[in-house]
Amino acid sequence: MKMDRRDFMKAGAAAGALAAFQPRLFHYMGEAAATELDAGERVVRSTCSPNCTGACGFNAHVSDGRIRTLIQSADYPEKEYNPRGCLRGLSMMNLIYGKDRLKYPLIRTGQRGDGEFKKVSWEEALDHTAKRLKEIMDKNGPEAVAMTIQVPGTGYVNKGAFVRLASLARWTMHHGYDQNGDLPMFWPMTFGVQTEEMESLEWRNARYTMIHGSNIIQTRLPDAQHLLHAKRNGKVVVFDPDFCSTAAKADEWVPIKPDTDAAMGLGIAKVIIDRGLYDAEFLRDFTDMPILVRKDNGKRLLASQMKDLAEAATQRKIPDYRSLFVIHNVKGFSILDPENLQPTGADLEGEYAVELTDGSRVEVRTAMTALREVLRDYTLDRVSAITEVPSEQIERIAVEAATNTPVHVVYGASNYQWYNGDLKGRALSLIPVLTGSIGKSGGGICTLAGQYRIRFDLSQWWFPREGGLNWVPYLHFLQGGGPRYPKNGIKAMIGGWGNPFDQHNMANRLKDRSASGDIEFVVTFDFQMTTSCQWSDVVFPATSWYENHELVATILHPYLQLQQPAIKPMFESKPAFWVARELAKRLNPEFEKYFFPELDTDQASLKVIEILLANGGAETKGITLEMLQKGPVRLHSPAPNDRQIPFWEQIHDRVPFPPRSYPPPLAATAKFLRSGRIEFYKDEDLFIATGEQLPVHKETFVETEYKQDPSVREKYKLRFVTKNSLYRVHSTHSNNVWLNELQGNKPKLLLNEADAKERGIKTGDFVEIYNNRGKTKAYAVIDPGCRMGTAIFEEGWWARYLKNESYNSLTMPWIKPLHEIYFVPGIWSPTTVWNECLVDVRRVSA
Repeated sequence: MKMDRRDFMKAGAAAGALAAFQPRLFHYMGEAAATELDAGERVVRSTCSPNCTGACGFNAHVSDGRIRTLIQSADYPEKEYNPRGCLRGLSMMNLIYGKDRLKYPLIRTGQRGDGEFKKVSWEEALDHTAKRLKEIMDKNGPEAVAMTIQVPGTGYVNKGAFVRLASLARWTMHHGYDQNGDLPMFWPMTFGVQTEEMESLEWRNARYTMIHGSNIIQTRLPDAQHLLHAKRNGKVVVFDPDFCSTAAKADEWVPIKPDTDAAMGLGIAKVIIDRGLYDAEFLRDFTDMPILVRKDNGKRLLASQMKDLAEAATQRKIPDYRSLFVIHNVKGFSILDPENLQPTGADLEGEYAVELTDGSRVEVRTAMTALREVLRDYTLDRVSAITEVPSEQIERIAVEAATNTPVHVVYGASNYQWYNGDLKGRALSLIPVLTGSIGKSGGGICTLAGQYRIRFDLSQWWFPREGGLNWVPYLHFLQGGGPRYPKNGIKAMIGGWGNPFDQHNMANRLKDRSASGDIEFVVTFDFQMTTSCQWSDVVFPATSWYENHELVATILHPYLQLQQPAIKPMFESKPAFWVARELAKRLNPEFEKYFFPELDTDQASLKVIEILLANGGAETKGITLEMLQKGPVRLHSPAPNDRQIPFWEQIHDRVPFPPRSYPPPLAATAKFLRSGRIEFYKDEDLFIATGEQLPVHKETFVETEYKQDPSVREKYKLRFVTKNSLYRVHSTHSNNVWLNELQGNKPKLLLNEADAKERGIKTGDFVEIYNNRGKTKAYAVIDPGCRMGTAIFEEGWWARYLKNESYNSLTMPWIKPLHEIYFVPGIWSPTTVWNECLVDVRRVSA
């Protein structure tokens, strides 16, 4: 594990001399790669599984019990997916064998955060943890113990084991999707789902690709090739305030003013509608555009309210999550069946007077008529003024998109992680919907953030019938309150597969609550000594994805894959499954039976994979463990050849919206679309009160920074944007020596030349980013591609690289009230809005 430079040089010379005389074998790896294979070396296929959405197959070449090299497996049945992988995955050995590798269980001996621990046995660590958790639960209730489930797609078995334990123990659970700010709230509002993503191989079938706030070339490296194919087959337009890597590869870059994409979407929609370039039949059959809306109260007209339809409405049997709305066609007024998407011939536009059951008369209009009225405010000149994009360019792009379908809109996390990110998503969704691009190969809207979307039904393993979780949004935890917040608070935190003491909203607040004793007990399992481990009371050493069995899936390609142990667990590390099982039997002997105590960890993990496949529903039907052990297997979908095309079944088989978002039952999310169709008009009371029945543009910071403290308009004039790095997957690889060398071992802050000059800052200067909540430091880089008024920091650095400060201390857990009118964990929930943050920058001494 330790070697100085002299030893390294000696070993290298000896190895070179030996290689000259030793016979070598060459192992063919397919068209994508070839590598030498030592005699006696074995190859094990596993899957690289940080939260990057790549889920790339890698072959670990092993000899003498040690991984010697990692090479892309390049074994996907479709050659277009080969090879998959990047330098982060190729250099994973720097983490597996690095100096931060956890070797054995630890119990804290010093103050939290100072990194002082004692080595203990597994028995002592587990017994101590169980004792402390029991004490906290006995005093405060089981819901006072909380854990976070991060990115389920990277670990259905081991992460499921801890969710299973938490459910049996009835702990509080935070969903990582909203905790990490990756939940795009326009999805449930408009389409009734958590997300639906088109596989990257389908991107090339788009004729017009519009990218808003997603730097695919940098953050989706294994799939970037498919974007380049889309460029060859059509046109790629990037809307981004900054000249990012993806903008450099696009056919056209639109330097839009930050956080004005809603105005852009609405301006484009107005051009498409005014010119009659929309798909009228698509709107009639699959959207809420024909539904009649009352002008007196802004509510959609219910059949039960209308004199001529009320009796017929009482005779209709529909699920509780549906409503019977009214449309108008050549036959007059009629009930819109929410369970039937067959053609209705409904009027898309019109205004009418109707008699209600009480004899009164009200005026109504279609949702599309209401939309056209909203769009009156989004003339080309006004949209140009808001977005700082020439009106001629906006108009041309609108016409190009409408006349070159299917349209693919990519709406990235850096764009929707704002307070009104939902409005931008709703507005941009108009473009693929108006053009009838939904449900088509190459068409639709995608967000591509995180491996959260669960690809099949995992309830059989994750949620035992005897259990029950107390789901609490992470922002409510940070604010210390909310409708589901435990009455005695959260006193214990259990975490893994994440680094919240660095990586999450207001990390300083988490440290303060831990230092004060408000959070009484912190347990972390990881394979590296992260900042979160240093703040823990107990640290469990975990295995890496080359040391355990696991089942994984992602959003960007449709393949189920295995993690398989290439080497034995390093030192005393254990899979999370083993830890959960051992902790379970100590908390309650009755829990042990839920974790296959008769099997060893490897056998039990494989058993769980078989259970998941057998009970996963249509998506996993016929897929077996034996098939996966031979290589990746495509999940099933309703589309031809099992292609991953969002809403194919809704459009081609006319199945009502929404499709199910796992794991909750359909009823939990179908209530978001009571019409059974794509909905742009929302008539819940708070939507009406905020003027957001239909998408609109709202000015940045008005409801957040400026409202909380009006003086920040003059004090902090830079938008603080934390973008993903080429060299990390969030905080994974923050300590990778190869990748840090490529960055000069320094965190960077990108500034526009004018902003830097105003502050007397030059490239290479050590600077402090600050506001009234926190501060952090970095080295300035003057970037002509960075828009004036913006400070860009590449997130993911551990605190030790930032003088024990955190870039997330600058953020604030803003909550938009509309995100609280429903609650389905990780689907409709308050979500972190990282970029709703103002700062300033000054030079400081290093």
